[in-house]
Amino acid sequence: MRPMSKETCKAARMLLNWTAANLADEAGIPPDTLRSFESGRTRHLSSPNEHAIRSAFETQGIQFLDSGEVAAGPGVALTTKSQ
Repeated sequence: MRPMSKETCKAARMLLNWTAANLADEAGIPPDTLRSFESGRTRHLSSPNEHAIRSAFETQGIQFLDSGEVAAGPGVALTTKSQ
């Protein structure tokens, strides 16, 4: 599985209608860590923090997909733009 991007993290939060503070609380990570990641000041999360965020999302039904994978239920996906 590829590392989580800030865009994927924000999109998952929006699907749950969570604020950054909600996610930080549910994942048990410092709010500043999440804000730094989502703003782009930090390019990557540490492995434990990414795992905590993924677990918090997955507990709420968020499914992370790699290219070519199919969702188990309704949702949205980003495809390559046609030009």
